[in-house]
Order: sequence, then C-alpha cells, then structure tokens
Amino acid sequence: MTTEPDRADLRQLPPGLAPAWGAAPRARRGPKPSHSVAQIVAAAVELADAEGLSAASLPNIAASLELTTNALYRYLGSKDELLVLLADAGFGPPPELPDDLGWRATAKAWTHAALERYRVRPWLLDVPVRGDAVTPHLLGWTELLLAALSAAGLSDVDALGCARLVADFARGTAERLRAVADPDSASFPDHADGVRTFLQPLLADRGYPGVAALAAQRQYPAAVDVDFGLDRVLDGIAAYLDRH
Repeated sequence: MTTEPDRADLRQLPPGLAPAWGAAPRARRGPKPSHSVAQIVAAAVELADAEGLSAASLPNIAASLELTTNALYRYLGSKDELLVLLADAGFGPPPELPDDLGWRATAKAWTHAALERYRVRPWLLDVPVRGDAVTPHLLGWTELLLAALSAAGLSDVDALGCARLVADFARGTAERLRAVADPDSASFPDHADGVRTFLQPLLADRGYPGVAALAAQRQYPAAVDVDFGLDRVLDGIAAYLDRH
C-alpha cells in the first residue's frame, strides 16, 4: 500500500521535487486542468532541444500549448521548479547495461552515455547543479553507478563518493567538449595551429616552459582526450579498491 505524502510536508521541499515524483504539494482550485505537468515539461524539452535552455521560458511554453503564462502556474510553482523537472526529463532513464559488465566497464559505458546525452542536449549543461540527484531519472543514473561500485567491494558511502567523481568528470568533460565544438572558441580545432603560432614565441620567454614544450609537440591546445582522463579517474578508484 502506498502512503499518501502529507501536503504540509511537501510544501517544505525544494522546488520541483514533489512533482518529479508525482506528488502535488498544493491543491489546485478551479476547473479541471486541460494539461498535465508532463505535457508542459515535454513542451519545455522540445523548445530547449530546438533553441537552447533560454527558449524554454514560461511565455514560450505557454504559447506552444496555447495557454496564457499565468495559466502555467496552475501546474508549476516557479521557473526553478520547471528547471528541476526539465533536467530530469532531459536526461531520461540511464542506459541499459549488462549486469556482468564489471565496475570499470560499467563506469566507462556510463560516462560515454552521459557524454552522449550532453552532446545531444547541450542545454543540460546550462541547468544549475543543486547537489546530489533527487529526481527519478537522475537517481536512476546514480543507482547504476552505485550498484557497480558497491559490487566491486566499496562501502555505500565510498561508492557514492566515487560515483560523484565519475559524474563530475563527465559533466566537466562535456563542458570542454562543448567549448571545443564552438566555432567562436580559441580551442576550436580549426584555430589550434594559429593559436600555437601566436603563442610559441611568447611562452618560453614569459615563463611558461611546460606549456611551450607541449605546444612545440602540437599537444597544446589539443582536442579533448576523454578516455585518457577517464582512465586516470578509474585508476584512482581501482587503487582505492586495492587498499580496502
């Protein structure tokens, strides 16, 4: 039997948490709603996919659903609430991976799946991170890593710490990949040779010998090497596992 959450308690929760789990923190008055929260979030995702996070504004969402902006507040408490729901819907469920993949292969597959999600929906990087995952889909991603790391022998707390490392690496790498893919960025591959040519006579003379050596080897600036960084993170976890 499912216990009905107390509405007074729900009002004390952060924006978006209760509706993400299908609980309504407030009773809605007036005629029966013509739309659902899920429909509104789906419209927001469609707008963000087309034109970025800023396009998923309440007025744009209302217009796409032929509602007034004020009418949206029958479904949503605030823009912050929308952002929480939008992030969860944007990520969607975690990848389905074999149970016997092993913790390291699972973490690698998880990271590449997350990077693909960020690539397809770069606006997810513009949604502020507000601590650990608390919504259904994002918790599903966390649970997948936790299960693999716990099965490897880590305690629940240590597994969570390592899962955070992997998730932070994925988001940080996605940020770099987005910057590299930006034609206006100095890191964009098409500009790399010009950047090196400009910097090389300056680097050693002005006290950057390490970067100068990398530039001379055409390794700076360079493309993002996802697997090199990921393997170093996982090597650290493996070393920690060996000690415990």
